[in-house]
Amino acid sequence: MLSVLKKELKTYFLTPIGYVFIGLFLETSSLIFYLYTYVSGSLNFSYIFYDSAVILTFIVAILTMNMFAGERKNGTDQLLMTSPKSTTGIVLGKFFAAIIVVLITEIFSFMYLAIISHFGAPDISTLGTTLLGFVLLTMAYISFGELASSITGQPIIAYIITFVFFFATMYIKNLSSIFSMISFIDLYQKFINGMIPIEETVQLITFTITCVILTIIVLKRRKNIK
Repeated sequence: MLSVLKKELKTYFLTPIGYVFIGLFLETSSLIFYLYTYVSGSLNFSYIFYDSAVILTFIVAILTMNMFAGERKNGTDQLLMTSPKSTTGIVLGKFFAAIIVVLITEIFSFMYLAIISHFGAPDISTLGTTLLGFVLLTMAYISFGELASSITGQPIIAYIITFVFFFATMYIKNLSSIFSMISFIDLYQKFINGMIPIEETVQLITFTITCVILTIIVLKRRKNIK
């Protein structure tokens, strides 16, 4: 798993993918920070993280679309299928590499906290739960993006599947309350209010594990067919 993780991190930072993701994320986060802090006068850093999560909904597919679809498109999936590494290790290696890129991006966003601290005392009492929720949300997003990338040989299709799914989850709860369990932004809302909600935590973790397992199954079936 570690070798796959290192390879994926090199791929992210030796190609434009990682930089495009980080650039888009920080550019839109900076706009949000400006509107919250300078226009509205808010010192609540947690709500900046909330809107950062909304941004993640739209751009996380940039990180995940090439995970397996790119391998198939370039023909390098043959090496993946015949690799002595376990399928589980490959899936988890790619999964954690993408998470690390998002977390690195979020570390950069702490410059906003430093600026807020310079002008006043920010509300950091809920920062811990906000960060925990953001990590769980990131894991859920990346796990589905990885699954989408495993079922197609075209990165752009993987991107569209991931984007449409997460966009839909923002509004699908309006159709029926049964869909509230995949309304990820709503699940994240309680974390920024200073709570560690058990139900929402379980839902995010369960969704993540389910997507990872399904990705492993898809790849194993393809490997057995070949």
